[in-house]
Amino acid sequence: MANKYLKVIFITSLILNSSALLAGGGPPPPPPPLPIDGGIIGLFLLATAFAIKKIRDHSKK
Repeated sequence: MANKYLKVIFITSLILNSSALLAGGGPPPPPPPLPIDGGIIGLFLLATAFAIKKIRDHSKK
């Protein structure tokens, strides 16, 4: 008789735990994209100006 109750308790706990594991949710959302702030844009402008200067210096030779 005790064996019968143990089986019922075991099966009930197995069903409850498996349903909790299956309803765990999906993966976390991806992080938001990083904004391009003034420092990065300044570096791009500086690199472009340096490239233009090097091209002009090379073409004058």
